[in-house]
Amino acid sequence: MIRLIGYFFGIGAVAFLGVAAAVALYLGSVTKDLPDYEVLNSYAPPVTTRMHAGNGALMAEYARERRLFLPIQAIPDRVKAAFLSAEDKNFYQHPGVDVTGLFRAVLVNIQNMGSGRRPVGASTITQQVAKNFLLSSDQTIDRKVKEAILSFRIEQAYSKDRILELYLNEIFFGLNSYGIASAALTYFDKSVTELTIAETAYLASLPKGPSNYHPFRHPDAALERRNWVIDRMVENGYVSQADGAEAKAQPLGVTPRQRGSHLFASEYFSEEVRRQIIERYGDNALYEGGLSVRTSLDPRVQVAARKALQHGLVTYDERRGFHGPIKTIEVGGDWGVELAKVDSFSDVPEWKLAVVLAVDESGADIGLQPRKDSAGKVVAERVTGRIEAKDMSWAFRSAKGDRKTTKTPVGVFDAGDVVYVEPTEDGKSYRLRQPPKVQGGLVAMDPHTGRVLAMVGGFSYAQSEFNRATQAMRQPGSSFKPFVYAAALDNGYTPASVILDAPFEMVSGGQVWRPQNYGGGSSGPSTLRLGIEKSRNLMTVRLANDMGMNLVAEYAERFGIYDKMLPVLAMSLGSGETTVLRMVSAYAVLANGGKQIKPSLIDRIQDRYGKTIFRHEQRICEDCNAGDWENQEEPVLVDNREQVLDPMTAYQITSMMEGVISRGTAAGKVKLDRPVAGKTGTTNDEKDAWFVGYTPDLVAGLYIGFDNPAPLGRGATGGSLAAPIFNEFMQAAVDGTPQTKFIVPEGMKFIAVNRKTGMQAIEGDPDTIMEAFKPGTGPADVFSVIGGDEYATPEEILKSSPQANQAVTGGSGGLF
Repeated sequence: MIRLIGYFFGIGAVAFLGVAAAVALYLGSVTKDLPDYEVLNSYAPPVTTRMHAGNGALMAEYARERRLFLPIQAIPDRVKAAFLSAEDKNFYQHPGVDVTGLFRAVLVNIQNMGSGRRPVGASTITQQVAKNFLLSSDQTIDRKVKEAILSFRIEQAYSKDRILELYLNEIFFGLNSYGIASAALTYFDKSVTELTIAETAYLASLPKGPSNYHPFRHPDAALERRNWVIDRMVENGYVSQADGAEAKAQPLGVTPRQRGSHLFASEYFSEEVRRQIIERYGDNALYEGGLSVRTSLDPRVQVAARKALQHGLVTYDERRGFHGPIKTIEVGGDWGVELAKVDSFSDVPEWKLAVVLAVDESGADIGLQPRKDSAGKVVAERVTGRIEAKDMSWAFRSAKGDRKTTKTPVGVFDAGDVVYVEPTEDGKSYRLRQPPKVQGGLVAMDPHTGRVLAMVGGFSYAQSEFNRATQAMRQPGSSFKPFVYAAALDNGYTPASVILDAPFEMVSGGQVWRPQNYGGGSSGPSTLRLGIEKSRNLMTVRLANDMGMNLVAEYAERFGIYDKMLPVLAMSLGSGETTVLRMVSAYAVLANGGKQIKPSLIDRIQDRYGKTIFRHEQRICEDCNAGDWENQEEPVLVDNREQVLDPMTAYQITSMMEGVISRGTAAGKVKLDRPVAGKTGTTNDEKDAWFVGYTPDLVAGLYIGFDNPAPLGRGATGGSLAAPIFNEFMQAAVDGTPQTKFIVPEGMKFIAVNRKTGMQAIEGDPDTIMEAFKPGTGPADVFSVIGGDEYATPEEILKSSPQANQAVTGGSGGLF
């Protein structure tokens, strides 16, 4: 018997050794190519880049995997408890693999064999970390063995809190959301610390299968799973019975967070910043780098810019008549369903889509587009309204010319026409609206720093993503003239210098070029100031011809209007192409006293660790960070920017452009309670209308024109179209800000001159104006005219211009 027992013991020992050897060989083959778990030390997952306005408000988020990393210390205990209850209640006790849980899962799966139920898993949080970070998701024995081995090693190398931190920041929650911080924002628009028991339990239910517990596709399953997690939290002692019951009684309450732009009216601005970041750092940095971008956008100024430009575009467009309906649908059945299928402008919430139900002599009955819930389903309610005839009278004229002008709404609409409407001020009816075909761009900037405070690239970003403030290359027209005059003032001319305003022609290559003033005609000899104020093309051409276009081109490039300007005379009238942003930047140099400006939409960029990797502000202040006050001098901010224009020249041009506002082409169009200077611009055939101007602390510019350049119509000038938009914007933008004056450089002299002749005024002269002169300059003692070489004598000049004759003989009391 003993021998038999020994025999079987020997067989068993050999078998055991054989199995052990086989297991050892198998484990050796499995572990020889195990990934290095030490990479978890350098865990740097793809993290969401967040973009903020200048006041800190969130503008936009960009990510391939929407994730915000949270250290374990910042995650509330309740959140940890929910995930431990749902996934691994023995997490803080087991060594990486929960043997008890594993055997329990095996027994349950054996019992469920043939029932069609899904097999129960027993992976611990540590095993899920091993799988998610280091292994694939293949359902194989080899992968499960590797997962177990790595779990033991990870537990030996890292603390439990570190493992849980990795897990909670890596797991996928659905809706392109990764990590608990992102999930809280995505599903409930809350921070992790604000989550309720019910919300925490729902999020803890998602890692098991986000698509299975989708809050809108599978709400019943989602609610059941959430309640199961709450029960486990109660069972494990994390939540009281009463609190658990209260949490289970609550609805899911999922309110998905808005994607893309989060700040009203900021779409064009944030898209331009997005492009700049990609150009500077690449796609991966934007979508995975977790950058924190602080932009220069001022939300209040941005809303004012959007409102002013939209109002100007709509006003112009409505003057041209009605384009017709957006589309036509059937209204015999449930018109709400069909109307809900029509896309509206998501960034113009003031406007609503509506379908015309009936039309009569006094107006039209309409049905408004139904609301949709967060799942995109149409809400059953149907809301109707009415457009009174007076609120659509502009549409009696057809912009397409396909019908005669009517006097009533009948003939404008048909039942089924889909149109845009906007509630009237009293909210009792609606006003007809239509998306304008004309477009434009507007930029506002701090002239002292180059920080772009507002940018609008068109009527609606949802309508067109093309940014007309930065991407549209347009002719600036007469808004370029101040830089021709700045070049002159910087090179010996004065605001009182006189130039001949008379017909001019140039022959080149057999071609004859004959520029004309807007509206035709000429005024004879006139001062530089009058040339700016009245925007005289002939004077500008003669001035540029007298200076030489190479000098004008040098200044245009110095101001950043063009990279390389062709030195031909036509360019002096703004026939080159540039952008609104470049023009506003150039005017900012005039506003700040001649300092170089580098426009920037970004104040600062920080990487995921908080290190600043870009800062727009380059000025130096060595004593600004003093730790203690010891009666030292106030710190000085050293401005190391290049001086690209004489400060006195900048002031002279500013003074002349103040005259554009008070007496010139923008007279009566810009009305502010503070000093303001600016210039209108109108291109050939009225294809573009410009206005660029500034106060001492804010510069803004815009243009209006069709995307495919076409005439805006006779009289569509910068003064009539663009200046009123500038005025509306500026009144809102500067409201509540302190008033300041344009700084007069030290040494500047002011002398009374006759504004027609430029000569020193005599007492009682009705045409007197105080003109600014640099030291060593002043009004001419003898009347002389630049560009009058074709006239043999001064008398011939006077004969050619009765206005000049009257000005010289009657204004200054003497001839020449």
